[in-house]
Amino acid sequence: MRRLRRGLHRAWEWLRLRALFEHGSELELMHRAMGFATLALVTLAPLLIVVAAADPLVSGGFASWLTDGMGLSGRSAHVITDVISPPRKVIGTTSVWSGILLAVFGVSFGGSVQNAYERIWGLASGPWHRVWRQATWLIVLTAYLYQEVATKSTLHGSQRIVLSTLSGILFFWWGQRFLLGGQVHWRSLLPGALATVIGLAGLRVFSYLVFTPLIVTNALSYGAVGTVLVVESWLIGVGFVIYGGAIFGRWFTEHHWMPSHHQDEPAGPADEEEQPA
Repeated sequence: MRRLRRGLHRAWEWLRLRALFEHGSELELMHRAMGFATLALVTLAPLLIVVAAADPLVSGGFASWLTDGMGLSGRSAHVITDVISPPRKVIGTTSVWSGILLAVFGVSFGGSVQNAYERIWGLASGPWHRVWRQATWLIVLTAYLYQEVATKSTLHGSQRIVLSTLSGILFFWWGQRFLLGGQVHWRSLLPGALATVIGLAGLRVFSYLVFTPLIVTNALSYGAVGTVLVVESWLIGVGFVIYGGAIFGRWFTEHHWMPSHHQDEPAGPADEEEQPA
């Protein structure tokens, strides 16, 4: 019995799981995930609705984007579509000023993600003029989500799984590097990107098993409000996975992959920020 306890203790010390939990506690991971979900619903979703409504290739509008991300099908997908219908006229009634406001709100969402990544890696917040990084990241995020939905009808089975996995790894790998201004080396960010994609795949399975029947039940019991609450719960899960994956990536890099490097070597000249004029 003592040997078993010693073995478990040694395994615990080798894994250094306490440090992983401490990182999550310092970041207030659940609080961050809830903030992610709120910002995604009130700032990112309106922008994506406009983009999806203007899309001539993918039918279904933003509801199609949402049901694909949640892995929904059948009746639950129809419930989402009924609540979040794709109004084509939204493009005609959206003024230039409204479009600018939507873009600004979307950039604020990117700024929140950037701030979380900086906190995770213990870096100082970037100056205001780096907002172009948040805007660029938002554009690439929209393109990433678009290709995920666009390939739904053209690729099936293993082909789509491979494409979704590779594109997800590339996006979350590049996304951290870009938002952090090249201050963390590529190889240190790879474990976090892998963990994020694996976590999102697990969340998709969980959503299919749990949220699919829950959406129908909530729609019958509470109407549209119940459906939105389920969507918000799913977004909290997405935020938890994205930030949790980055935390896992830093923990794994520091304690198991490159334990001698607490912080990456400084970025080279090509990675440094452009100086303001």
